[in-house]
Amino acid sequence: MTKKLSMAASGLLLSTTMAFSADSIDNAFKEGTISGSLTAYALEHDGKGSASDTDSGFATINLGYETASYMGLTAKAGFEAGHGLSDGTLANDALMTEAYVRYANEMFSLTVGRQAIDLEWLGDYNEAVVAGITAIPDTTIVLGYVNQQAAADEDEIGDFSDLGVKDGAYVVDAKYTGFNGIELNPYFYSAVDVADFYGLKATYTADMFGAVAHYAASSEDVGSDGSIGHIEVNTSLSGVSAALGYIKTDDTAGVGSIATYGDNITPFDNGGDNYAIDAKTTYGSLGYSIGAVDLGALYGETDFAANSESNELNLSAGYSFTDSLSLGLLYVDYDLEGSSLSDYKEYSATLAYSF
Repeated sequence: MTKKLSMAASGLLLSTTMAFSADSIDNAFKEGTISGSLTAYALEHDGKGSASDTDSGFATINLGYETASYMGLTAKAGFEAGHGLSDGTLANDALMTEAYVRYANEMFSLTVGRQAIDLEWLGDYNEAVVAGITAIPDTTIVLGYVNQQAAADEDEIGDFSDLGVKDGAYVVDAKYTGFNGIELNPYFYSAVDVADFYGLKATYTADMFGAVAHYAASSEDVGSDGSIGHIEVNTSLSGVSAALGYIKTDDTAGVGSIATYGDNITPFDNGGDNYAIDAKTTYGSLGYSIGAVDLGALYGETDFAANSESNELNLSAGYSFTDSLSLGLLYVDYDLEGSSLSDYKEYSATLAYSF
């Protein structure tokens, strides 16, 4: 499975990095750690008309090796390899997903090379230079430059390619947690000769209640500027969780270029309509956890300009056999009003062992 690491988080692993430092370069390699996962994934897609029905499967392995720290320096190499079964196809059989060198101390980290990233509008694996600054109390500041990106997970192994921009993309992301229960996350992205986009996300977390308020807007070099707003309230008690949310995009340009390099707002498996022009999405979810079992239900409706309405239902179930072995099941029912040939149902199962 894809293992994503926030660029901000890379600057927060300093205590672990420093605690296990080696006394020589040789020992840094000898005392390194191996991690990875083995995954079997099966998908049945039932669309309108027999030509749209597909059954596919994939078997993948993710393997990584990271050295221990020597004088603040660590290095990591990671790979994703897989094989398509039945109708399953992969763009590549294997990909080096991670290959980086990192320097870290108590106040600063710098990571250079291929690395996994999971920010609001930047995801997957990226060839990047990332600095994380933690010297300011209650604050993490991330400065990053990315010029290539690739996707690799249980049903996809792509290849690193340019972002489609002349000189890559830059990001500044800050998180402040100085207020009790509140995290403020302002950010700014610049994709050269394409667009600049910026936003602010505020998250409130209490014992049984939480809320999210998020707004982002773009300044496009060509075309109309986009925007998106998102609010959510959620609660949890005795293993039961619930959430209600609303997402709204600009009425002439949708999100513009904002979601080009990754996204985290939509909660749905499909969710593409949530970023369409003049999209208004209302959704609700319920979850229940007991022992090793997790159950979830998510439903939402989206009104948008291109079509009158779509709705999506996601039902999920997960079971942990051990701390390392788990099974996940997902059912997706997508319906697009006015275009029945786009309707589909999907059934998928993921069996994963991590180490």
